[in-house]
Amino acid sequence: MESPLLRTGFRRAIASTHASSQRQALACQRRWLATPTESSGREPVRAAQPIQFTRDDNQFARNKPAGGFSRRGPPRGDGPKSDILLSRIRILPASPSYFTATPRYTDDLLALSALLRKYQLLPQCPPGEAPRIAWKTWEQYKSEVDEPVKETRYNRLLEIIKRLNYIHPALMPEEVTTALERFKRILQPFLNKPKPIIVDNYGRARASGRRKSSTASVYVVEGTGEAVVNGKSLTEYFGRLHDRESAVWALKQTERLDRYNVWATTSGGGTTGQAESIMLATAKALMAHEPDLRPILKRAGTLTRNPKRVERKKAGKLKARKMPAWVKR
Repeated sequence: MESPLLRTGFRRAIASTHASSQRQALACQRRWLATPTESSGREPVRAAQPIQFTRDDNQFARNKPAGGFSRRGPPRGDGPKSDILLSRIRILPASPSYFTATPRYTDDLLALSALLRKYQLLPQCPPGEAPRIAWKTWEQYKSEVDEPVKETRYNRLLEIIKRLNYIHPALMPEEVTTALERFKRILQPFLNKPKPIIVDNYGRARASGRRKSSTASVYVVEGTGEAVVNGKSLTEYFGRLHDRESAVWALKQTERLDRYNVWATTSGGGTTGQAESIMLATAKALMAHEPDLRPILKRAGTLTRNPKRVERKKAGKLKARKMPAWVKR
Protein backbone atom coordinates (compact mmCIF):
# COMPACT_ATOMS: atom_id res chain seq x y z
CA MET A 1 0.00 0.00 0.00
CA GLU A 2 1.04 3.52 -0.72
CA SER A 3 1.93 5.57 2.25
CA PRO A 4 0.23 8.98 2.76
CA LEU A 5 3.61 10.66 2.65
CA LEU A 6 4.39 9.24 -0.78
CA ARG A 7 0.97 10.20 -2.11
CA THR A 8 1.44 13.82 -0.94
CA GLY A 9 4.86 14.03 -2.60
CA PHE A 10 3.48 12.92 -5.97
CA ARG A 11 0.72 15.56 -5.78
CA ARG A 12 3.19 18.35 -5.04
CA ALA A 13 5.42 17.32 -7.93
CA ILE A 14 2.51 17.33 -10.40
CA ALA A 15 1.34 20.76 -9.13
CA SER A 16 4.79 22.27 -9.57
CA THR A 17 4.99 20.91 -13.12
CA HIS A 18 1.67 22.58 -14.04
CA ALA A 19 2.75 25.88 -12.43
CA SER A 20 6.01 25.94 -14.40
CA SER A 21 4.18 25.30 -17.67
CA GLN A 22 1.76 28.13 -16.94
CA ARG A 23 4.61 30.51 -16.17
CA GLN A 24 6.31 29.62 -19.46
CA ALA A 25 3.10 30.25 -21.42
CA LEU A 26 2.59 33.60 -19.72
CA ALA A 27 6.18 34.66 -20.45
CA CYS A 28 5.76 33.68 -24.08
CA GLN A 29 2.54 35.67 -24.28
CA ARG A 30 4.21 38.71 -22.78
CA ARG A 31 7.07 38.39 -25.25
CA TRP A 32 4.68 38.34 -28.21
CA LEU A 33 2.47 41.13 -26.82
CA ALA A 34 5.30 43.38 -25.73
CA THR A 35 5.64 46.78 -27.38
CA PRO A 36 8.07 46.46 -30.28
CA THR A 37 10.99 48.80 -30.46
CA GLU A 38 12.91 50.22 -33.38
CA SER A 39 15.76 47.79 -32.72
CA SER A 40 13.44 44.84 -33.27
CA GLY A 41 12.99 45.74 -36.94
CA ARG A 42 9.25 46.45 -36.65
CA GLU A 43 7.49 49.74 -37.32
CA PRO A 44 7.34 51.96 -34.25
CA VAL A 45 3.96 52.47 -32.60
CA ARG A 46 2.62 55.94 -33.26
CA ALA A 47 -0.08 57.83 -31.40
CA ALA A 48 -3.46 58.35 -33.02
CA GLN A 49 -4.09 61.64 -34.72
CA PRO A 50 -6.02 64.20 -32.65
CA ILE A 51 -9.75 64.43 -33.30
CA GLN A 52 -10.75 67.52 -35.23
CA PHE A 53 -14.12 68.69 -34.03
CA THR A 54 -14.40 71.21 -36.87
CA ARG A 55 -13.59 70.73 -40.52
CA ASP A 56 -14.07 72.81 -43.61
CA ASP A 57 -15.79 71.93 -46.85
CA ASN A 58 -12.52 71.27 -48.71
CA GLN A 59 -11.57 68.53 -46.27
CA PHE A 60 -15.04 67.04 -46.61
CA ALA A 61 -14.69 67.04 -50.40
CA ARG A 62 -11.35 65.21 -50.19
CA ASN A 63 -12.80 62.52 -47.92
CA LYS A 64 -16.01 62.12 -49.93
CA PRO A 65 -16.10 58.92 -52.01
CA ALA A 66 -16.72 59.03 -55.72
CA GLY A 67 -20.24 57.67 -55.54
CA GLY A 68 -21.69 59.95 -52.88
CA PHE A 69 -21.28 61.18 -49.33
CA SER A 70 -19.12 59.62 -46.66
CA ARG A 71 -20.52 57.55 -43.87
CA ARG A 72 -20.71 60.61 -41.62
CA GLY A 73 -23.00 62.39 -44.04
CA PRO A 74 -22.88 65.89 -45.48
CA PRO A 75 -21.55 68.74 -43.36
CA ARG A 76 -24.08 70.51 -41.20
CA GLY A 77 -24.43 74.24 -40.74
CA ASP A 78 -24.47 77.17 -43.06
CA GLY A 79 -20.92 78.38 -42.43
CA PRO A 80 -17.69 76.89 -43.73
CA LYS A 81 -17.09 75.19 -40.39
CA SER A 82 -19.56 73.12 -38.43
CA ASP A 83 -19.29 71.45 -35.06
CA ILE A 84 -20.41 68.01 -36.20
CA LEU A 85 -18.68 65.81 -33.68
CA LEU A 86 -19.00 68.27 -30.83
CA SER A 87 -22.77 68.51 -31.24
CA ARG A 88 -23.02 64.72 -31.16
CA ILE A 89 -20.71 64.20 -28.23
CA ARG A 90 -22.14 66.77 -25.80
CA ILE A 91 -25.57 68.42 -25.70
CA LEU A 92 -25.67 71.53 -23.57
CA PRO A 93 -28.92 72.35 -21.67
CA ALA A 94 -30.78 75.48 -22.64
CA SER A 95 -30.50 76.92 -19.13
CA PRO A 96 -27.76 76.69 -16.47
CA SER A 97 -30.55 75.95 -13.96
CA TYR A 98 -31.73 72.90 -15.91
CA PHE A 99 -30.68 70.42 -13.23
CA THR A 100 -32.38 72.29 -10.37
CA ALA A 101 -35.83 71.49 -9.05
CA THR A 102 -37.20 74.87 -10.18
CA PRO A 103 -35.28 75.95 -13.31
CA ARG A 104 -37.75 78.59 -14.52
CA TYR A 105 -38.00 80.21 -11.11
CA THR A 106 -34.21 80.19 -10.72
CA ASP A 107 -33.79 81.79 -14.15
CA ASP A 108 -36.28 84.53 -13.22
CA LEU A 109 -34.52 85.16 -9.91
CA LEU A 110 -31.08 85.39 -11.53
CA ALA A 111 -32.31 87.64 -14.35
CA LEU A 112 -34.06 90.08 -11.99
CA SER A 113 -31.10 90.12 -9.61
CA ALA A 114 -28.80 90.99 -12.50
CA LEU A 115 -31.09 93.86 -13.53
CA LEU A 116 -31.18 95.15 -9.95
CA ARG A 117 -27.37 95.15 -9.70
CA LYS A 118 -27.15 96.93 -13.04
CA TYR A 119 -29.68 99.70 -12.34
CA GLN A 120 -29.64 100.02 -8.55
CA LEU A 121 -28.04 103.49 -8.71
CA LEU A 122 -30.81 105.05 -10.82
CA PRO A 123 -33.04 107.67 -9.10
CA GLN A 124 -36.09 106.27 -7.36
CA CYS A 125 -39.60 107.53 -6.69
CA PRO A 126 -40.37 108.88 -3.22
CA PRO A 127 -41.81 106.30 -0.79
CA GLY A 128 -45.42 105.54 -1.59
CA GLU A 129 -45.40 107.29 -4.99
CA ALA A 130 -44.34 104.38 -7.19
CA PRO A 131 -46.82 103.25 -9.89
CA ARG A 132 -49.46 101.04 -8.31
CA ILE A 133 -49.38 97.64 -10.02
CA ALA A 134 -51.09 94.40 -9.07
CA TRP A 135 -48.51 91.62 -9.36
CA LYS A 136 -49.28 87.95 -9.87
CA THR A 137 -50.08 85.98 -6.77
CA TRP A 138 -48.10 83.00 -5.61
CA GLU A 139 -50.73 80.57 -6.90
CA GLN A 140 -50.83 82.24 -10.32
CA TYR A 141 -47.06 82.20 -10.70
CA LYS A 142 -46.77 78.59 -9.52
CA SER A 143 -49.38 77.41 -12.02
CA GLU A 144 -47.71 79.41 -14.80
CA VAL A 145 -44.21 77.97 -14.37
CA ASP A 146 -45.57 74.54 -13.32
CA GLU A 147 -42.93 74.11 -10.62
CA PRO A 148 -43.10 73.47 -6.84
CA VAL A 149 -42.16 77.03 -5.86
CA LYS A 150 -42.58 77.82 -2.17
CA GLU A 151 -44.37 80.98 -1.11
CA THR A 152 -41.34 82.30 0.77
CA ARG A 153 -39.19 81.98 -2.35
CA TYR A 154 -41.79 83.81 -4.44
CA ASN A 155 -41.89 86.58 -1.84
CA ARG A 156 -38.16 86.98 -2.34
CA LEU A 157 -38.81 87.40 -6.05
CA LEU A 158 -41.53 89.97 -5.35
CA GLU A 159 -39.15 92.07 -3.25
CA ILE A 160 -36.81 92.46 -6.23
CA ILE A 161 -39.76 93.23 -8.54
CA LYS A 162 -41.08 95.97 -6.24
CA ARG A 163 -37.59 97.42 -5.88
CA LEU A 164 -37.24 97.64 -9.67
CA ASN A 165 -40.69 99.20 -9.90
CA TYR A 166 -39.47 102.09 -7.69
CA ILE A 167 -37.12 103.31 -10.43
CA HIS A 168 -38.31 106.69 -11.65
CA PRO A 169 -40.70 106.26 -14.62
CA ALA A 170 -38.82 108.89 -16.66
CA LEU A 171 -35.59 106.86 -16.35
CA MET A 172 -37.04 103.35 -16.45
CA PRO A 173 -34.90 101.20 -18.82
CA GLU A 174 -36.64 99.30 -21.57
CA GLU A 175 -35.33 95.90 -20.48
CA VAL A 176 -36.62 96.44 -16.94
CA THR A 177 -40.06 97.35 -18.28
CA THR A 178 -40.08 94.22 -20.44
CA ALA A 179 -39.01 92.02 -17.52
CA LEU A 180 -41.69 93.40 -15.19
CA GLU A 181 -44.47 92.88 -17.75
CA ARG A 182 -44.27 89.12 -17.20
CA PHE A 183 -45.21 89.44 -13.54
CA LYS A 184 -48.21 91.76 -13.91
CA ARG A 185 -51.74 90.47 -13.59
CA ILE A 186 -53.87 90.45 -16.69
CA LEU A 187 -56.51 92.56 -14.96
CA GLN A 188 -55.21 95.60 -13.09
CA PRO A 189 -57.69 96.68 -10.39
CA PHE A 190 -55.84 99.98 -9.84
CA LEU A 191 -56.73 101.06 -13.38
CA ASN A 192 -60.45 100.86 -12.61
CA LYS A 193 -61.63 104.38 -11.90
CA PRO A 194 -65.08 105.00 -10.39
CA LYS A 195 -67.61 106.80 -12.50
CA PRO A 196 -67.80 110.50 -11.63
CA ILE A 197 -70.86 111.56 -9.65
CA ILE A 198 -72.73 114.25 -11.52
CA VAL A 199 -75.71 116.45 -10.76
CA ASP A 200 -78.67 115.56 -12.99
CA ASN A 201 -81.25 117.85 -14.57
CA TYR A 202 -83.31 117.87 -11.36
CA GLY A 203 -80.37 119.08 -9.25
CA ARG A 204 -79.84 115.68 -7.59
CA ALA A 205 -76.53 113.95 -6.90
CA ARG A 206 -76.79 110.21 -6.27
CA ALA A 207 -74.11 108.19 -4.42
CA SER A 208 -73.88 104.88 -2.58
CA GLY A 209 -72.00 103.84 0.55
CA ARG A 210 -71.26 100.71 2.57
CA ARG A 211 -70.32 99.85 6.11
CA LYS A 212 -69.96 96.28 7.38
CA SER A 213 -72.98 94.51 5.83
CA SER A 214 -75.05 97.69 5.43
CA THR A 215 -75.60 99.51 2.13
CA ALA A 216 -77.12 102.92 1.47
CA SER A 217 -78.20 104.91 -1.58
CA VAL A 218 -78.48 108.67 -1.04
CA TYR A 219 -79.83 111.58 -3.08
CA VAL A 220 -78.56 115.04 -2.10
CA VAL A 221 -80.31 118.14 -3.47
CA GLU A 222 -80.27 121.78 -2.46
CA GLY A 223 -83.00 122.53 0.09
CA THR A 224 -83.72 123.46 3.67
CA GLY A 225 -81.97 120.69 5.61
CA GLU A 226 -84.60 117.95 5.55
CA ALA A 227 -83.38 114.34 5.97
CA VAL A 228 -85.49 111.24 5.19
CA VAL A 229 -84.34 107.63 5.69
CA ASN A 230 -86.49 104.80 4.27
CA GLY A 231 -89.55 107.08 4.20
CA LYS A 232 -89.12 108.22 7.82
CA SER A 233 -87.55 111.27 9.33
CA LEU A 234 -84.06 111.05 10.75
CA THR A 235 -85.25 111.19 14.35
CA GLU A 236 -87.89 108.52 13.78
CA TYR A 237 -85.61 106.06 12.05
CA PHE A 238 -82.56 106.37 14.31
CA GLY A 239 -83.38 106.28 18.01
CA ARG A 240 -79.79 106.92 19.16
CA LEU A 241 -78.35 110.41 18.98
CA HIS A 242 -74.98 109.02 17.92
CA ASP A 243 -76.49 107.36 14.83
CA ARG A 244 -78.35 110.56 13.83
CA GLU A 245 -75.15 112.59 14.08
CA SER A 246 -73.20 109.97 12.09
CA ALA A 247 -75.73 110.04 9.24
CA VAL A 248 -75.39 113.83 8.69
CA TRP A 249 -71.77 114.14 9.87
CA ALA A 250 -70.56 115.27 6.42
CA LEU A 251 -73.08 118.12 6.31
CA LYS A 252 -72.28 119.14 9.87
CA GLN A 253 -68.52 119.30 9.29
CA THR A 254 -68.95 121.44 6.17
CA GLU A 255 -71.66 123.59 7.80
CA ARG A 256 -74.20 122.65 5.13
CA LEU A 257 -76.98 121.27 7.36
CA ASP A 258 -79.50 123.93 6.31
CA ARG A 259 -78.57 124.04 2.62
CA TYR A 260 -79.17 120.48 1.38
CA ASN A 261 -81.91 117.87 1.65
CA VAL A 262 -81.05 114.17 1.97
CA TRP A 263 -83.17 111.21 0.85
CA ALA A 264 -81.65 107.87 1.76
CA THR A 265 -82.59 104.21 1.43
CA THR A 266 -80.58 101.72 3.44
CA SER A 267 -80.69 98.01 4.20
CA GLY A 268 -78.69 95.29 5.92
CA GLY A 269 -76.73 95.31 9.15
CA GLY A 270 -77.57 97.30 12.25
CA THR A 271 -78.38 100.93 12.89
CA THR A 272 -74.73 101.92 13.39
CA GLY A 273 -73.65 100.39 10.10
CA GLN A 274 -76.58 101.95 8.24
CA ALA A 275 -75.85 105.40 9.71
CA GLU A 276 -72.18 105.26 8.69
CA SER A 277 -73.05 103.99 5.21
CA ILE A 278 -75.38 107.02 4.80
CA MET A 279 -72.54 109.28 5.97
CA LEU A 280 -70.17 107.95 3.29
CA ALA A 281 -72.77 108.25 0.52
CA THR A 282 -73.73 111.77 1.62
CA ALA A 283 -70.10 112.93 1.51
CA LYS A 284 -69.67 111.58 -2.04
CA ALA A 285 -72.86 113.26 -3.27
CA LEU A 286 -71.92 116.52 -1.56
CA MET A 287 -68.65 116.67 -3.48
CA ALA A 288 -70.63 116.53 -6.74
CA HIS A 289 -72.26 119.83 -5.75
CA GLU A 290 -69.13 121.44 -4.28
CA PRO A 291 -65.81 119.72 -5.26
CA ASP A 292 -63.85 122.22 -3.15
CA LEU A 293 -65.15 120.55 0.01
CA ARG A 294 -63.00 117.46 -0.55
CA PRO A 295 -60.13 118.48 1.83
CA ILE A 296 -62.58 119.17 4.65
CA LEU A 297 -64.46 115.91 4.11
CA LYS A 298 -61.22 113.97 3.93
CA ARG A 299 -59.95 115.40 7.23
CA ALA A 300 -63.30 114.58 8.83
CA GLY A 301 -62.91 110.94 7.76
CA THR A 302 -66.16 110.81 5.81
CA LEU A 303 -64.61 109.73 2.49
CA THR A 304 -62.89 106.61 3.80
CA ARG A 305 -64.84 103.42 4.13
CA ASN A 306 -64.28 101.57 7.38
CA PRO A 307 -63.55 97.96 6.38
CA LYS A 308 -63.89 96.54 9.91
CA ARG A 309 -66.39 93.78 10.49
CA VAL A 310 -67.75 92.12 13.58
CA GLU A 311 -65.65 89.12 14.52
CA ARG A 312 -67.95 86.19 15.04
CA LYS A 313 -67.95 83.88 18.02
CA LYS A 314 -65.73 80.81 17.79
CA ALA A 315 -66.56 77.35 18.98
CA GLY A 316 -65.40 76.70 22.54
CA LYS A 317 -65.11 80.43 23.39
CA LEU A 318 -67.44 82.76 25.23
CA LYS A 319 -67.09 85.47 22.54
CA ALA A 320 -64.96 86.02 19.49
CA ARG A 321 -61.73 85.60 21.45
CA LYS A 322 -62.69 85.40 25.11
CA MET A 323 -61.87 82.03 26.62
CA PRO A 324 -63.80 80.40 29.49
CA ALA A 325 -62.59 81.00 33.02
CA TRP A 326 -61.48 77.42 33.56
CA VAL A 327 -59.08 77.65 30.61
CA LYS A 328 -57.28 80.68 32.07
CA ARG A 329 -56.57 78.78 35.26
